[in-house]
Amino acid sequence: MHRMEEIGFPNGSQPNGCAVCLLDDDPSALRGINRLLSSAGWVAKPFDNPQSFLEYVQTHRPKVAVLDILMPVMNGLEVQRRLRQISPSTKVVILTSMDDPSVRSKAMEAGASAFFLKPVDSEEFLQAIKVTVGDN
Repeated sequence: MHRMEEIGFPNGSQPNGCAVCLLDDDPSALRGINRLLSSAGWVAKPFDNPQSFLEYVQTHRPKVAVLDILMPVMNGLEVQRRLRQISPSTKVVILTSMDDPSVRSKAMEAGASAFFLKPVDSEEFLQAIKVTVGDN
């Protein structure tokens, strides 16, 4: 369990009430990342469907979206491209099991703030979310 003080948010406060959107087609991965973020005091909004996520973004404009790459119907790079059109201010963190340097390069060139491989180091991931939100 991570306390908010460990990642720099005193007394459990969360900057700007920021919600972090999660998109992953793997239910266990989605639950795990949701629990990790929640345990650190973040408000997480999970999605298992890219289309539902993109519809949500049209009206909610989240500060941060954590995207998986390998998904049926629409991969994470395509979601990232569409997200950039719908909500250019939303920062992207990639969390995937796809260990491919060309995918990492494409995601970062398209504006991803961070790129992590599953399984992710909890402290590094939480720190990246904190830094990404601070970039806004």
